[in-house]
Amino acid sequence: MKINSAAVIGTGFIGTVHVESIRRTGVKVKGVLSGSSESTKRGAENLKVETTYSSLLDICNDSDITVVHVTSPNSLHYPQVKELMNAGKHVVCEKPLALSAKEGADLVALAEKTGLVNATCFNTRFYPMVHEARSFVKADLIGTPRYIKGHYHQDWLTLDTDWNWRLEEEKAGELRAVADIGSHLIDQIGFVTGLEVSEVMADLHTLVKTRLKPTGPVQTFTIDTTSKRENVAMSSDDAAGILIRFSNGARATISISQISSGRKNSINWEISGPKGSLGFDAENPEQLWIGHRGRANEILHKDPGMLSADAAKTAFYPGGHVEGFSETFRGLFERVYADIESGKQSHTYPTFADGVRSLQITDAIAASSKSGSWTKVVK
Repeated sequence: MKINSAAVIGTGFIGTVHVESIRRTGVKVKGVLSGSSESTKRGAENLKVETTYSSLLDICNDSDITVVHVTSPNSLHYPQVKELMNAGKHVVCEKPLALSAKEGADLVALAEKTGLVNATCFNTRFYPMVHEARSFVKADLIGTPRYIKGHYHQDWLTLDTDWNWRLEEEKAGELRAVADIGSHLIDQIGFVTGLEVSEVMADLHTLVKTRLKPTGPVQTFTIDTTSKRENVAMSSDDAAGILIRFSNGARATISISQISSGRKNSINWEISGPKGSLGFDAENPEQLWIGHRGRANEILHKDPGMLSADAAKTAFYPGGHVEGFSETFRGLFERVYADIESGKQSHTYPTFADGVRSLQITDAIAASSKSGSWTKVVK
């Protein structure tokens, strides 16, 4: 099926990333839809997009639109995706896929019924060195993973004056830091190791108890010191410590935080097996650390000519030419679009099924934090 053009719902930080990354695949972005007519118009002007949609129905009825990228607030994902797929549109949805595993399962069933290509945007899988780490594990070069440590730390919500729609539970859902960034780390670890999370023990913290909410809109990752503000009590997680048991008996310890000053977007993990260890840091994405017991450790630099075939496919530039965050979206989107054109889903990227698995894990994390006990992940 030929891709005529794409539409993007949401024109904030991540919506803008989607528009730019879609264009890099060669697919035209015809139009955008945002939360208001003003923000839609402003987004279209900033992104040089020709069409401003006034409603979701307008996108559904536009025969030029083959695929829609949903980057709206979390609470809108489920109803928007459902309406789009019922209208015959292929969908790339930002995580979380929905606000609950049950809603996510409904979308998986709908995707299977319609036969439409679907993806959950766990883009961080698509760093070339993450794919290379996966190739190391599959080739048994470190043995079966048995212990993992990792963190995903940011600082953009450190201050009580920091604000974003993700702080509003009616828009974002019950979980915040865990759902927003922790889900990426857990997905990345699962992708690399092939291990399945079976149980979790979680301690979620609301450390900024009251925040000063601006009376006007605030863009993600920006600081607004001019708006009038009102006090709002907080209950969603600023940070979390999570213990994980995998189905093969392996263990993991991970830390999630959006209040760690100086850590802008730090995804970092180490995976240890009986034959060696692997380490990755997304703020230094061109390198994969390889740890040894009885000889010098190594650092493998990204060079497509020296990577596994699968990892090389995710690298767009020669060695020494740095790739990063934006290329992960391009790598994901190119595989999705190839499936749309072939008419068959290949599962070489995270689908709605992966989105549901993530929701099952985060549901268990929320339940564990409330009960103070180990909680099984329900499939």
